[in-house]
Order: sequence, then C-alpha cells, then structure tokens
Amino acid sequence: MSTYMPKANEVNRKWYVLDATDKPLGRVAAQAAHILRGKHKPTYAPHVDCGDHVIIINCEKAVLTGKKLENKKFYWHTGWIGGLKSVSYKELMETKPEKAMMIAVNGMLPNNTQGRNQLKRLRTYRNAAHKHEAQKPVAYEL
Repeated sequence: MSTYMPKANEVNRKWYVLDATDKPLGRVAAQAAHILRGKHKPTYAPHVDCGDHVIIINCEKAVLTGKKLENKKFYWHTGWIGGLKSVSYKELMETKPEKAMMIAVNGMLPNNTQGRNQLKRLRTYRNAAHKHEAQKPVAYEL
C-alpha cells in the first residue's frame, strides 16, 4: 500500500474560531499554529500547506502568566543604525493585543514561504466581534 501524498489543489480549508478569554497567550497561539499548519488533519504532510483558517477573538482577555506582563519585551529593528526598538508586553496588551497574538503565532510557524502563507490565514480580533460569519466558522475547543 502506498503512502498518501496530498496535493496543494486538493486541500479543503475550514474556518475555526479560537476564544482567548482567560487562557494563556502562548497556549492559544500554539493551538492556532497547529491548525494553521494542518497538523490536526490525518492528511498532514510537511511539504504541503494543508492548514485551515483561524480566527482568534477576545485577544485583549488573554493572560500572560508569571511576571511576563512587566518583564517581557518585544524587540524589532528598523534597519537603520541604532534602530533597535522595544515595547513591553504590558503596553502592547493595552494598545494592540491582536498584534501580540500575531507575534506569538508567527514565532511558532516555520520561517519560510510556507509559514508566511500560513500566517495570512490568521485573523485576530480584540473583542468577540468579527466579520467572518459568512464563512461559517466552527468553534475549536482548546
């Protein structure tokens, strides 16, 4: 019996909703990355992008355990000399919690073309309102 190899044009993509209310940010991000890569499907293959669409709601209600809220920082470089910037997660969660979730999921995806395409299927929202009811998303339990 031969091994099944999925084709890129045969992939059926579903829509899932993850609720981040009172859940650790990293746990929600890990589950989202798992779905985006398609590892929850029996037809998973690492060389084919067979993941699904993920909507994360209530990002502002996600929690950071320990003292991460005060001590953890997000760093990025502008490309200019001396352009290392940083922001604390306390400020990031107050102003842009959906970006904090996006950063966490991005760090759990592969750093190649496939990972960049998978990240395009992630939608993050600050509160429970989202505009994807037409896609009939299914609630995914953590």
